Amino acid sequence: MHNIAGVHEVNEPLGLLQLIFGASFEVQIVIFVLLALSLISWCIIVQRYLVLSAAEKAVARFEERFWSGIDLGLLYKEGSELQEEGVAMAGMENIFRVGFKEFMRLRQQGKADREAVMEGAQRAMRVAFSREEEKLERHLPFLATVGSVSPYIGLLGTVIGIMNAFLGLATQAQATLQVVAPGIAEALVVTAIGLIAAIPAVVAFNRYSSKVDSVTGSYMTFADEFSSILHRQIHSGS
Repeated sequence: MHNIAGVHEVNEPLGLLQLIFGASFEVQIVIFVLLALSLISWCIIVQRYLVLSAAEKAVARFEERFWSGIDLGLLYKEGSELQEEGVAMAGMENIFRVGFKEFMRLRQQGKADREAVMEGAQRAMRVAFSREEEKLERHLPFLATVGSVSPYIGLLGTVIGIMNAFLGLATQAQATLQVVAPGIAEALVVTAIGLIAAIPAVVAFNRYSSKVDSVTGSYMTFADEFSSILHRQIHSGS
């Protein structure tokens, strides 16, 4: 039984859903916000897992192809053919294509000196690297935000619930544990929901940030090695 002050008088234990649906309007709003944050977080967690897993596989696949001894012009041509077929270029391969395209464009002009050609290619790769890094880090700040604020949102709901429970005691002739316990229980449920929303977000953020660092580290290492190859190529005159 639920009285007007938000305090439950019960003769039998209340279930979790009963506590949630029997909570005050303010507490239910807090619970709804937390559940919405949790749902969005899980969508991002799954989506980022797919993106980062694909990025790791693409790194291994392209590095194997690149270091197989294939001619750079042929490798670029293969990528162009895939693009014409509608296959999007991303990650390490995109950095390679952007750098190689700019390198060949400046070299064919014949006016720029060798250092200018190299600087142009490296600048193009840095821009491509920044874009690829941004793609990998997309939505991760949201996970960090959810992990940080969800416990406090849950605590807010708990404070509101406990306030309602104790204010309801003023209308009771006798203050017993049986009267106040359900109200406190519903308030503590909000804290639990806040933690349930925060913990997966924090774990996923830390895990995915580590993966992003690993993948972008591979990109950076490749860009440096590819720059060295282009440097040797342009100075050898080949």
